[in-house]
Amino acid sequence: QVQLMESGGGSVQAGGSLRLSCAASGDSDNSARMAWFRQAPGQAREGVAARFYNDVREYYDDSVRGRFTVSRDNAKNTLSLQMNSLKPEDTAMYYCGAKTGYGGFWYQAQSYNYWGQGTQVTVSS
Repeated sequence: QVQLMESGGGSVQAGGSLRLSCAASGDSDNSARMAWFRQAPGQAREGVAARFYNDVREYYDDSVRGRFTVSRDNAKNTLSLQMNSLKPEDTAMYYCGAKTGYGGFWYQAQSYNYWGQGTQVTVSS
């Protein structure tokens, strides 16, 4: 079992910045593959960024590439998301996900076993 706890959401004006953090506890092997997702009302949950254990690659959705930076602290088992130049269309509930298997692409929500409770990000114009 893995427990995920997000923090750092809030309300900012367009162009502002926020930093999200996700702390994983429990079976560290199961949290090896972690990612950020977001879900706006009436929309499907979509992958935002991912960084996997012992993998230097960073994965981003095209809509956030160049503005968001994902990072991982393996010692603390945390995944962070630095969000700069925020836009109103970034407004959503942001979730941290973790998965046990290797199946599925990083952005496929259905391949993730564990989810945090989410943290709201609201960007006003």
